[in-house]
Amino acid sequence: MSVHYHESEGLFVLETARTVYQMKVDGAGVLRHLYYGMACGHEDMSYLYRSYDRGFSGNPYAQRDDRAYSLDTLPQEFPSCGVGDYRVSGFRAVLPDGSRCADFRYQTHAIFSGRKPLRGLPSAYDSDGEAETLVITLTDACARLAVRLTYVVFASADVIARSVEIVNNGAQPVTLEKASSAVLDLPPGDWELLHFHGRHCMERQPERVPLFHGTLSLSSTRGMSSHQHNPFVILCDRCACEESGDCCGIMLLYSGNHKTEVERDQFDSVRVVTGIHDEGFAWQLGAGESFQTPEVILSFADGLTALSHRFHDFIRRSILRGAYQNRRRPVLINNWEATYFDITEEKVLAIAAKARSLGIELFVLDDGWFQNRSDDNAGLGDWEVDRKKLPHGLDGLIAQINGMGMQFGLWLEPEMVSEGSALLSAHPDWALRCPGRAPSMSRCQLVLDLSRAEVQEYLYDKIAGLITNYPISYIKWDFNRSVSDVYSHALPRERQGEVMHRYYLGLYRLMERLTARFPQVLFEGCAGGGGRFDAGMLCYFPQIWCSDNTDPVARLMIQYGTSFGYPSCTVGAHVSASPNHQTGRHTPQATRGVVAMAGVPGYELDLTRLTEAECREIAEQVRRCRETEALVREGVHYRLSGMREMARYAAWEYVSRDGTRAVLNLVVTDPAANGMPVHVKPKGPRRALPGRRGIHLHGAGADERRLHIRKTDRRLSVRRGDRHRGGLCAF
Repeated sequence: MSVHYHESEGLFVLETARTVYQMKVDGAGVLRHLYYGMACGHEDMSYLYRSYDRGFSGNPYAQRDDRAYSLDTLPQEFPSCGVGDYRVSGFRAVLPDGSRCADFRYQTHAIFSGRKPLRGLPSAYDSDGEAETLVITLTDACARLAVRLTYVVFASADVIARSVEIVNNGAQPVTLEKASSAVLDLPPGDWELLHFHGRHCMERQPERVPLFHGTLSLSSTRGMSSHQHNPFVILCDRCACEESGDCCGIMLLYSGNHKTEVERDQFDSVRVVTGIHDEGFAWQLGAGESFQTPEVILSFADGLTALSHRFHDFIRRSILRGAYQNRRRPVLINNWEATYFDITEEKVLAIAAKARSLGIELFVLDDGWFQNRSDDNAGLGDWEVDRKKLPHGLDGLIAQINGMGMQFGLWLEPEMVSEGSALLSAHPDWALRCPGRAPSMSRCQLVLDLSRAEVQEYLYDKIAGLITNYPISYIKWDFNRSVSDVYSHALPRERQGEVMHRYYLGLYRLMERLTARFPQVLFEGCAGGGGRFDAGMLCYFPQIWCSDNTDPVARLMIQYGTSFGYPSCTVGAHVSASPNHQTGRHTPQATRGVVAMAGVPGYELDLTRLTEAECREIAEQVRRCRETEALVREGVHYRLSGMREMARYAAWEYVSRDGTRAVLNLVVTDPAANGMPVHVKPKGPRRALPGRRGIHLHGAGADERRLHIRKTDRRLSVRRGDRHRGGLCAF
């Protein structure tokens, strides 16, 4: 049993292999949070919180004579606003009488084996039949409103999944204005926040900041999880490092507008609230109806490395689905940076033929293959092949590529539509657009209203038709603008605050249907690169294009930040041309290959322009990729350099589960004349550590490098030359 209830004390204890989560129903019916951290048994942790009169912190009416009892100071599982707790709340609603004063108290609970999937939303699944679920129902008796707090315990994974269902048991509608997925109250301490900010082409940049007195808010209102703030944060002790220290990870399984608020209050306690962003959100909850919030997965570990391992393992085991959950993915060539929109059948076939000769297995035809698509001003929505560019059509092109022994993949941007398209001409109300206003444009395209069932059906028929009519084994699903002008012509005025969430319910429904019908197709998510790199998308797409920035030196920090929560097998990474198209930086091909092999590797450049020496190097990279792929996909990942070291070098390692194999990667980011050698110490279990035998290092300038692994201290020492270098050694 991982869920325990001690009735005499009103104490709930959730146990995983290494952690404990405690909460307790007090005498007033308030569900208090007591403890989340490393295992401590079943001892009641109430003593961590002393009760005493704290001045202007008021008291509920029933406890008005007890000046020490205040919702303003109690750690709670699901606090609401307006009833005496002045910290950030998890819930706000306009009740039938116009008030916003919901006061939730314990009513009942249920414990059962397994878990129930969330209605219409992605959620973790019980891969090995070990999960146990606790559902606690709290009610506001006055408004006849209930919240069902769900806790799914994955004991061996050290993960707890949380979500909330809100039920209107009254006779009048209620308007939800804030419906968070989880609230976590932490005790006073030297807590710091590690979060992952960014922008287009520089996603998930790690930033670690001390908490201050006040509220820190990380969010997206862009209609996607965004390049700017990933829906994953870590609360850690000030002294926490890779190897030790209290670290609590909070990851939201949602791809739309989100917000995480972190408040350090007047008494130094810390509250974290996460879920759907409340800006623009207003959900009409009718009599007898319920609303389901997205799921949050929590994990607690001793050290950042251990925490990352928890999330990596859990995502691989209980988030990723389908045929490619734990299966080698083909090395691909994508034509985008080779041709951009200037596609011709001759160019495509020449690149494909060269790719096949180098051992590449999958050709992906990117943007520009359909009618009216010579640039990004037109063409989206109709998805009819351009016979001027591809005179033999998709079927003729695919037949020739398949004849080379390669698989075929196709780029789509299903959620978008261009002005002037036949689709928008026939259905002008299918785009998100405010009445009477000129819409905000981005890449000259509008966003289709996926809250509408008919739009979902149109896209399903189009995409399913392409996959059915052509032997397509891979789909790159792109999303290239933020969402604005959020208005659905299918909903009444009072329900416009539901549009953005209904959009994602529609998107998830569409992806669920397609991935279930075509399990053999490898879907890769993309949103201008990594603008929708989140666990919600990973429930349907086993890999996501990490960033539109293919510069390997820039990618080091992007992939480093990504690694804190997401496993490398979900990271799409390509070798592109030098100088790089985004930054203009020159890097050796070996460096580009090493960085790409820290994910799901592919190529995105014109192979027909390369020298024979460069082609031989790519062929060797492809061979090495197959050799190390299982380690990257299944192995234990270690970060061997931190943010401070990455000014000079970046290093990382994958170790097999049995400790018998490892691959270590190193890139010198700022080589210096007459500089000091880089020293890196491998981590992880080893059954045996060899000397030089069996070690391989890739890079240019063999006379400039020295590589040593000393058995005594298992330390790698590399000296590099005067350019950016990349090394990969397997032992």
